[in-house]
Amino acid sequence: MLLPVILYFIIFHYAVMPGAYVAFVDYKLNKGIFGSNFIGLKNFEFLVQNGDLWNITKNTLLYNIVFLALGNIIQIVFAIMLSEISGKWFKKVSQSVILLPYFISMVIVGVFAYNIFNFNSGFINTMLTGMGLDRYEFYSDPGIWKYIIVAFKIWAATGYGMIVYLATITGINHDLYEAAYMDGATTWQRIRYMTLPILKPTFILLLLFGMGGILKGSFDLFYNLIGTNSVLYPQTDIIDTYVFRSLVGQFNFSMGAAVGFYQSMFGLILVLVVNFIVRKVEPDSALF
Repeated sequence: MLLPVILYFIIFHYAVMPGAYVAFVDYKLNKGIFGSNFIGLKNFEFLVQNGDLWNITKNTLLYNIVFLALGNIIQIVFAIMLSEISGKWFKKVSQSVILLPYFISMVIVGVFAYNIFNFNSGFINTMLTGMGLDRYEFYSDPGIWKYIIVAFKIWAATGYGMIVYLATITGINHDLYEAAYMDGATTWQRIRYMTLPILKPTFILLLLFGMGGILKGSFDLFYNLIGTNSVLYPQTDIIDTYVFRSLVGQFNFSMGAAVGFYQSMFGLILVLVVNFIVRKVEPDSALF
């Protein structure tokens, strides 16, 4: 049963690793990867000198930190709330409603956002004009999109992450809760002293997994919300969208590969560092 998974990783993750060499050459399509001129670290130097690398790294890092921290906290809250609901029918309906956004395509989410925020006929501007107020140009204000992007990300990811925590809660021996109840523990005390400590290893594990991709942004979310609106790039441009524009708009394969290589190495180092810290503090929760 593991063979298809092993083959997938060998073909699509390990066999293509020599392609990282593109980041160190001046790639020409007619010469191929290994026939193009070797230029060393010049692609990386250009990214550092023009300031793009710092900006996209900062944006990607900050967005993913918020996604990880805020996302996991909200997922834990929703999982605990659902676990405390006694009505089975209401519990199943609530879980399905919360999970539904995870299956909605980000293309559709982009359409939702445009119909809510566009200047001429967006829902919010229609409401503002209906109240006698001036329209607000959302697509010319980079600052506000930080909050819009985070809100859509949390909305889409909460349901799936909640299931992971809910499964952990479901696996807890209910005799423990009954014993705590008999001893006079309130609902909040049972959550604080029993549920949360049991969820701690799951939280740390998901945090470590998330750290590996902390420089891998949600390309589909950012691209469908922002598109090619360069006015919003200072606050919303991430590594994935930058690489996409380098490949599609400028056909600069070497530059895109350089950013991708940097992205992977940064993620690897971060996982090793965080795992080292976790192993010192909480050895049982470390990956290795």
